[in-house]
Amino acid sequence: MGTASPRDEPAFASATSLAEEFRRRHGAEPESIWFSPGRVNTMGAHLDYNGGPVMPCAIDRGTLVALRRRADGRATIASTSFEGELSFEVRAPPPRGGRWSDYPLGVLHALLARLRSEGRGPSGVDLLYGGDLPIGAGLSSSASICVGTARALSEAFELESSDLQVVEAALLAERGFVGVRCGIMDPYAVAMARPGALLWLDCKDASWTSVPLDLESVSIAVLDTHVRRELAQVAFNERVQQCSAAFEVLRTLQPAATCLRDIERATLERARALLEPPLASRAAHVVEEVARTFEARDALLAGDVAGFGARMTAAHASLRANFEVSVRELDLLVECATSVPGVHGARLTGAGFGGCVVALLARGAEQELREACGAAFAGLHGWRPSIEVYRPGGGPRRLAR
Repeated sequence: MGTASPRDEPAFASATSLAEEFRRRHGAEPESIWFSPGRVNTMGAHLDYNGGPVMPCAIDRGTLVALRRRADGRATIASTSFEGELSFEVRAPPPRGGRWSDYPLGVLHALLARLRSEGRGPSGVDLLYGGDLPIGAGLSSSASICVGTARALSEAFELESSDLQVVEAALLAERGFVGVRCGIMDPYAVAMARPGALLWLDCKDASWTSVPLDLESVSIAVLDTHVRRELAQVAFNERVQQCSAAFEVLRTLQPAATCLRDIERATLERARALLEPPLASRAAHVVEEVARTFEARDALLAGDVAGFGARMTAAHASLRANFEVSVRELDLLVECATSVPGVHGARLTGAGFGGCVVALLARGAEQELREACGAAFAGLHGWRPSIEVYRPGGGPRRLAR
């Protein structure tokens, strides 16, 4: 956790607008405004819930949370992006309602449980959300909201929350309250982020470290198709179930395995006749992606950025053919991006079925990437993708006022 000055914080201009909206709604200044980044995953596609390694980073775009404590024991949750306001007694928060507000509400439920375990009760609170992270684009707006809410409410409720406790609250919200069968990557990527580095997270034992990225020579671009992932949650849960079913078959041939990440290629080849075709394909992606991700890390540590990028592009091919989570708009952007000189590699990021492509490219190739991919995409689909270049940033922080 840190404090950013107005000059250094890209989100400060929108934070000023959020403070103005908070005053308009509540007639008072917010006590604090927090910035919580989004994330983009470069390697380790769909490995986190299979116990594999992943290599995400935070980006300098995210969620803003404005907060003020109340003395009347009530709470409100609202957003500048959605209509309506959720209002309730903070000691008895409502159940899941099928709205975006379920994410911060789930965090509140988790933190209230901690307060009760300490024999304490919460104060009331007003929460207003804003920011510049697109919803449903595969940049983990849900983890950004949950981690930012956990940080903001921990301060408001005078809870000393470590980074790990913030991650746990975010996971309780997404898994236990909202009902998404997600892995640990997204909240770790947001909470543990370090500037100028990728996060190496081993999802089997939750060990992590930072892997520096030479920002003088490379950039990370995110190409947003603007195809929103309406089917992503249902299809995501289906992929989780399919991977689990494949593992139940494969573990009979490799009893020491504890998750799909442990399955060896030889085991998979011996078991293909035992697996239904979709399960064999899902398992093939996971087994091959684990190997690719270790290779990508080793390449980056050796200074072989092109080798890292080649593994990214190979990951996309597997996501398209084996995991079946790509769509034609994503495929077009990957094909176009990787044809641009200076682009080392590209793949879809997030759950798939729409959203964004992440590309790793040499500094100086950004404009050609924008022009080539923008024109090619618009020629086929009638609209241009948003193409942004990001610097790997730090985790959630309270903004200086």
